[in-house]
Amino acid sequence: MLDINLIRTNPELVKENIKKKFQDDKLVLVDEVIELDRQNREAIQRADFLRSQRNKISKQIGALMGQGKKDEAEAAKQQVKDMQDELADIEKKEELYAEEIRKRMLVIPQIIDDSVPIGRDDSQNVENERFGEPVVPEWEIPYHVDIMERLNGIDLDAARRTSGNGFYYLKGDIARLHSAILSYARDFMIDHGFTYYVPPFMIHGNVVTGVMSFAEMENMMYKIEGEDLYLIGTSEHSMIGKFIDQMLTEDELPQTLTSYSPCFRKEVGAHGIEERGVYRIHQFEKQEMVVVCKPEDSMKWYNKMWQLTVEFFRSMDIPVRTLECCSGDLADLKVKSCDVEAWSPRQQKYFEVGSCSNLGDAQARRLKIRVKGADGKKYLPHTLNNTVVAPPRMLIAFLENNLQADGSIRIPEALRMYMGGKSEIR
Repeated sequence: MLDINLIRTNPELVKENIKKKFQDDKLVLVDEVIELDRQNREAIQRADFLRSQRNKISKQIGALMGQGKKDEAEAAKQQVKDMQDELADIEKKEELYAEEIRKRMLVIPQIIDDSVPIGRDDSQNVENERFGEPVVPEWEIPYHVDIMERLNGIDLDAARRTSGNGFYYLKGDIARLHSAILSYARDFMIDHGFTYYVPPFMIHGNVVTGVMSFAEMENMMYKIEGEDLYLIGTSEHSMIGKFIDQMLTEDELPQTLTSYSPCFRKEVGAHGIEERGVYRIHQFEKQEMVVVCKPEDSMKWYNKMWQLTVEFFRSMDIPVRTLECCSGDLADLKVKSCDVEAWSPRQQKYFEVGSCSNLGDAQARRLKIRVKGADGKKYLPHTLNNTVVAPPRMLIAFLENNLQADGSIRIPEALRMYMGGKSEIR
């Protein structure tokens, strides 16, 4: 959510940003906010005047009664009553104006960084850099479910009977590999100085609207019927929500956190849910990283965070690339974002395995997270999040890139201690 002072003083900048995101239908919202804000400020000024006059006249009533000026005192009382009635009406209007302004402010997109490429959708995202040499082996790479089934590591039929499409049972060495990757990710992030968390897996509605846009919420979140609780789509939601309504001190920054959680997603949209496959599913587990920092440090942290994900994947011999998200592909709260994509030898192309985002002060403003500086001044921190790893999607890249000619799976050195010393799965 933007600072309303920006809309007051530079509405053309806000409109130009909306155009860069190809959301021209939102242009009218800027003018509506300006007009509602004008009316609201006039109402506030009128209310302040009435309160001042009411207090002044109220003080005179006792003196008039003491002087025996009963009629004048009664007239003054009526004046006070009329002012009270008008104030009550104005206060209702102020609430209505504030609600209508916030409703529009929540859907006006954050100002994107100047470095973001302009494009309409994800087809115009821009490749930044590749890490590791993508290899296509001489032997055939089967579909990832076939690899898992040959190793007796997945049961989709049972999951469909219990839960429907978009769920799975992992078992045996594949289930162990899944857990090993998460354990390695946890220790990897701890070794890089991040504090490990296991957060709540459900959050209140005000936290949901604080961390994401309405469109994302509608397409992603499962609501608990009869409760003000939502299942989290990623632990970022809980971890940023942890700071709601908090005043941090500057010496507490940066907050560098890494969190494990299951994630629950509707996955509403054009992609649908595959009957066979674990690429797009309703339930998965993830290791996340979250940073809360000074505004001037956020781009430094943004670059450090995606580099950590690249380092993590390369430690398991998986080639990756980073893809800069263009303006039209950025969610409304994001200032800048890039995807980390892993190489698929079977498809001979890269596919998304994680996303790193700088949200500027958008989440902090919505959640009222503030920092008290050394000089006593208060300001909004910046928040960032990034996927460390999200199996089972990451398992697809792992299995394809570590599949050997005889059908066995090579276990990279970094993972062996989490796999009981195994160097391969057969």
